[in-house]
Amino acid sequence: MAPGAPSAPVRVLISPDKFKGTLSAAEAAAAMAEGVRRVHPQAHVVQLPIADGGDGTLEAALAAGFTEQLTRVSGPRGSTVDARWALRGQTAVIETAAASGLLLTGPTVESALYSHSYGSGQLIGAALDAGATQIVIGLGGSAMTDGGAGALQALGLTLYTRDGTPLRPGREVLPEAARLGVSGLDSRLAGADLRIATDVDNHLYGPRGAAHVFGPQKGADAAAVHRLDAALTHWAGLLESISGRDVNVAGAGAAGGFAAGFLAFTRARLERGFDLVADLVGFEAALADTDLLITGEGRVDAGSAHGKAPLAAAEWARDRGVPAVLVAGDITVPREHLARHGIVSSSSVMDLAADLEDASARAAHHVTRATQYALESAQAAGGEAP
Repeated sequence: MAPGAPSAPVRVLISPDKFKGTLSAAEAAAAMAEGVRRVHPQAHVVQLPIADGGDGTLEAALAAGFTEQLTRVSGPRGSTVDARWALRGQTAVIETAAASGLLLTGPTVESALYSHSYGSGQLIGAALDAGATQIVIGLGGSAMTDGGAGALQALGLTLYTRDGTPLRPGREVLPEAARLGVSGLDSRLAGADLRIATDVDNHLYGPRGAAHVFGPQKGADAAAVHRLDAALTHWAGLLESISGRDVNVAGAGAAGGFAAGFLAFTRARLERGFDLVADLVGFEAALADTDLLITGEGRVDAGSAHGKAPLAAAEWARDRGVPAVLVAGDITVPREHLARHGIVSSSSVMDLAADLEDASARAAHHVTRATQYALESAQAAGGEAP
């Protein structure tokens, strides 16, 4: 544990991300809290789920006191979807996955080519209708690669063909778009603070753009990837021609390039996902009043250092003199790597469960055991243990 920290923590902050496919962040936090009570029954425990700006952002907001809202919108292929979002005061939180998610359509070549973000734009409209002046948009788990065109159509943008025919969302509208009509764009967007959370630095188009990097995950084959990348390149040119803004920037490739259109026509800004969520849920204030952080998620691997919530949270704690314990479904990085992020002890479900089936079937039980084990292991290490 960090120098000067108590041998038995009095105040423990539990802030995990989701254990994807098994436990929500809130469920994981509850399981971890049980593990803490087994080792430190007198500790004051605060549960504050976090996320990295992708799917799970909404759950973190709800756990932090936002109120759930439900709006019926168009799904990524046009079918009706009842999409959840959250509101507190004049701040709204939406996820593109709720209205335009891959789980709503499945990964196929057709879905990769024709899915759109119209429903996500409808959620932004619903937030504006509710009086929101700040809208946090979590990207991740999306089906579309439409550069945010569908969402902007829902908010009043018109895409025209060369002969002046308005284009409807879906199919491959971007290659056919020759002119944009902005006069119908919702005027409230001009005054809205759009904060777009992303944990990737991919550009809109190009070899590391939305189509090449994320298209295959959405079902795109090589030919579809080429068509999508060409469409996004064309779309970027249209946006720049009318707005004067270059939208092929780092981070714009997230969620099928969703942010691109908003970067062109609004005051939207891209923010590191974890930092935005931390601000949203009051993570820094909670951290200032704690002796020990416990964080985690389903899998911690080499890619987790690039903005994923648990290691980002541990770094925040480290920089403020608070030690961190990591509990995850699986951990594939060495302890010395974790130590650089401020983690003093760690444990994984896969080290304790009989097999993967057991790990999934009894996830909460094993997370509790892993938390207990991590705390006990740290204690056994002598003066550096919590």
